[in-house]
Amino acid sequence: MPMKDWIAAARLRTLPLAFSSILLGTFLASFYGSFNPWILVLCLLTTLLYQVLSNYANDYGDGVKGTDDNRKGEKRSVASGVISAKQMRNAVIVVATLAFISGTALSILGTKGLPIAVTILFIGLGIVAIWAAIRYTVGKSAYGYRGQGDLYVLLFFGWLGVMGSFYLQAKSLNAWILLPATSVGMLAAGVLNLNNMRDREEDAKNGKITLAVRLGLRGAKKYQATLIIGALVLMTLFAWHETSSIMGFLFWLVSPLLIRVLVKSIQAEKPEEFDPLLKPLAIGTLLFCVVAGLGFLWAI
Repeated sequence: MPMKDWIAAARLRTLPLAFSSILLGTFLASFYGSFNPWILVLCLLTTLLYQVLSNYANDYGDGVKGTDDNRKGEKRSVASGVISAKQMRNAVIVVATLAFISGTALSILGTKGLPIAVTILFIGLGIVAIWAAIRYTVGKSAYGYRGQGDLYVLLFFGWLGVMGSFYLQAKSLNAWILLPATSVGMLAAGVLNLNNMRDREEDAKNGKITLAVRLGLRGAKKYQATLIIGALVLMTLFAWHETSSIMGFLFWLVSPLLIRVLVKSIQAEKPEEFDPLLKPLAIGTLLFCVVAGLGFLWAI
């Protein structure tokens, strides 16, 4: 099997979104005076493995269910026959094992000096993340088929991604971190919602009842506006409360890109009009987090 097929199935264009919460959590920890480069490296590696695992499992789950047979946008490997279902299932097992090893190493290093219960908690969260990555589309009770994907994205790409990486660096939590964590989670949910608006008709035919299917196209567009605008508002509230410099609001430089994607998503009607918006919003989310983090550091 050519390596290029596995790289394509890994959907590397989703990685900017996966790294966003880790980078922001690290920037925030640095803002409050804590930084460990090895924890950052392990966080990024573990997140990379979680994301590849999620993409492989998604490809496998939707492929064996027939959901991807007539999908718009890039073709999926199992549905197109490039990679067999058995090969993809084996790849899911391998990547899940690697993710567990990396996540456990991260938990041990990041909680060094803390009670063993904290270490066990983080190892447990890593196992839950692996379960969530697989169960999004795999199995009869896949939560992605019940309209719960957005909640899990908010949880893992937002709250756990930002607050978890922050805690492993700072060894403590700050209640105000919940605002930027929710902000990033909302942008990540916006990427998922774009994907689901694109696939709404085919998903409905195949019994994949995403939130976009439940809300309808008009409702999903209103939901998209709430996510993008809400993300900007929450980050602004954090900057206003926690920084004392205009540099703390530097992330607003990225807002034109986010608003442009929002406007285009509201104007879109056909499935093929949503697909080109996925990459700009994912990259925009990464830029939003990096620029926000740099702004917070410069505001010290």
